[in-house]
Amino acid sequence: MLSEKENFLRALGGGEPEYVPRYNLFWMCRPSIFQADRVNGVGKDIFGVEWTKEGSAFDAPIPRNDIFILDDIRRWRDVIKFPDFSYVNWEEMAKKDLKDRDPALPRGGELPGGFFQSLMAFMGFTEGLLACFEEPEEVKALVNYLCDCYLDMSEDFVKYYQPDYIWFPDDIATERNPFISLEMFRDIFEPVWRRSLKFFKDRGYLALHHNCGRFEDYLDDLVDMGFNGWDPAQTSNDLIGIKKKFGNKLLICGGFDNRRFLPFIETTEDEVRGAIKQLMDDLAPGGGFAYMGGAAPPGADPVTAERANWMNDEFEKLRFSYAP
Repeated sequence: MLSEKENFLRALGGGEPEYVPRYNLFWMCRPSIFQADRVNGVGKDIFGVEWTKEGSAFDAPIPRNDIFILDDIRRWRDVIKFPDFSYVNWEEMAKKDLKDRDPALPRGGELPGGFFQSLMAFMGFTEGLLACFEEPEEVKALVNYLCDCYLDMSEDFVKYYQPDYIWFPDDIATERNPFISLEMFRDIFEPVWRRSLKFFKDRGYLALHHNCGRFEDYLDDLVDMGFNGWDPAQTSNDLIGIKKKFGNKLLICGGFDNRRFLPFIETTEDEVRGAIKQLMDDLAPGGGFAYMGGAAPPGADPVTAERANWMNDEFEKLRFSYAP
């Protein structure tokens, strides 16, 4: 039988898995130099953006919404300075960063990209979105500068971190709709996504994209770029239709409404287990799906933790029932 890693990578590569794969966002590895002075995600990043967990969902760090480092996109060259990392010993850093990684699990490699997210972190959503509309050429110049900086590091990254696949996050959508039009995406952000991805695809890597919210209108472009999978594939998208359209060309990682197990939502154990069974029936047959539910945050309240355990237990009972 295939190992957990082999089974997941087979599914990500478009093959039919032996059993329903599990997927976890915490499989990612990234160079620790990007943490700057952040502790558990909180603090200032390498550009000086301050991150916090106040007001965030699931204890995830977010940029502070009352302090921004860039107030005029035309001044980005004066403000946004990529650090000089020429002093870094990549071999030693990778050894430290990977020493506690379980070799039996897939290793997703993440170099910071998130070009849309970075712009919003620098400027805030109001000014950032206005910049995309009013000064698109300046925004393009900024994101291409970031892309150049990250690609300069990519050779060392793949050499020393040896990821099994590449993970590329860049949230551009809300639960209901994307923040920007498809036309604006194709004009400003799609070229740097494509250029970033090409480096890794040329070296034979599989690639998985992270985008929360209603993102389905962009999936044709995503597949055309060469991405093999997408997480967290939230339920505001037509996931059954997406599975029918793309089949195993796009691994759907997720597909479950995690609000089912939040403590302030009324639900029963039978309802949670039934939702997992329905999810598996809808998306698991034939491959093209990986389960990523039950991700209760560290220190979760007892109700949330219990519901997450119901989800994971039901998945484990069912995951071998959809084998080819």
